Amino acid sequence: MPEELSNSPAPAHTDTPIAGPPAPARVQKAHAEAVPAAPKAAKAHATYSDAGVDITAGDRSKQRIKMLARKTFNKHVLSEIGGFGGLFALDLEKFPQPVLVSSTDGVGTKLKVAFELGIHHTIGADLVNHCVNDIAVQGATPLFFLDYLATGHMREKDSATVETVVRGLSEACRANGCALIGGETAQMPGFYADGEYDLAGTIVGCVNRPDVITGETIEAGDVLIGLPSNGLHTNGYSLARKLLFEVAGYGPDHYVNELKDKTGASLMRTHRSYLAILRKLIAAGIVHGMAHITGGGITENLPRILPRGTAAVVDVASWPVPPLFEHLQHLGNVEQDEMMRTFNMGIGMIVVVRAEDVKKAKAVLNRANERFHIIGRITRGDRRVSYN
Repeated sequence: MPEELSNSPAPAHTDTPIAGPPAPARVQKAHAEAVPAAPKAAKAHATYSDAGVDITAGDRSKQRIKMLARKTFNKHVLSEIGGFGGLFALDLEKFPQPVLVSSTDGVGTKLKVAFELGIHHTIGADLVNHCVNDIAVQGATPLFFLDYLATGHMREKDSATVETVVRGLSEACRANGCALIGGETAQMPGFYADGEYDLAGTIVGCVNRPDVITGETIEAGDVLIGLPSNGLHTNGYSLARKLLFEVAGYGPDHYVNELKDKTGASLMRTHRSYLAILRKLIAAGIVHGMAHITGGGITENLPRILPRGTAAVVDVASWPVPPLFEHLQHLGNVEQDEMMRTFNMGIGMIVVVRAEDVKKAKAVLNRANERFHIIGRITRGDRRVSYN
């Protein structure tokens, strides 16, 4: 505490200057007006909580989150949640020529639908599965995952929401065989609207150097096999929300005949993980390239794996486009090219195989009860996609 000011006379050794003749009244007045008012005293014992950050509540929530994360641990995790960094021991017997593969992403404005519906348990799976797919297309096995979740406050209701999201993350990590070894839960008062949050994640996987899949062996004559999506997955939501909620005027609980479902339920279908089926196809030794169809659709994602001198021709009539995409196109009178570079249009993953391996690929897919469509072929060209 500051010491109290003394009212006792100044000591004899003070450096106070000797007073001279009094200044004119107008000078004294001007001087008085020039002196700024003393700032209002701050509240005694100010705390972080006064600024909107409840450290105690945040700590309680983090303790519960640790238990969820720990359920994903395996023998390779060498640290507990809460350290400055997560420790993971690489299995050099399984990966004698290790190449680490990493990816980071978010959930986008799908979160807005989650806020509206109060559905938070599937958002974590959306994020994990998206990231898993991104590294699986290069042949990588997921090792561990890190998440970032920021919200305005950590009150009791906010803590419950955060724990629900992390539970979804944890379950998806277990399903994909990767450990949730760390992350960040941030309270940022004034930055997010009440009840809202942002979510992002980073995944790290590994593949042996000879087994890295880049698409470099793709050549003209190869065949494109499309694996169905569950819906929008995590892309195109800004346009979808505009068309459904603003143009059509639907509410999230509105049943739409064209969709044979409620609007919110259609939008909240979980982003698929293709890891299990991709592993089977890779093990069969027939995969020359894979493309995860996310933001940018087939138009922008398939060219990312095409070698120079090749292109792709896709037959848009070769698979049934889900009603959600058709209804969105109708609501906004959206041109076909715009649809194809905004949404996945019902194809979430494309696998490229040799024409002579199609029969073998079909056998693998059928044994796994995986639906698929032969959607096109590789031609000569300049790394672009054209549509029939």
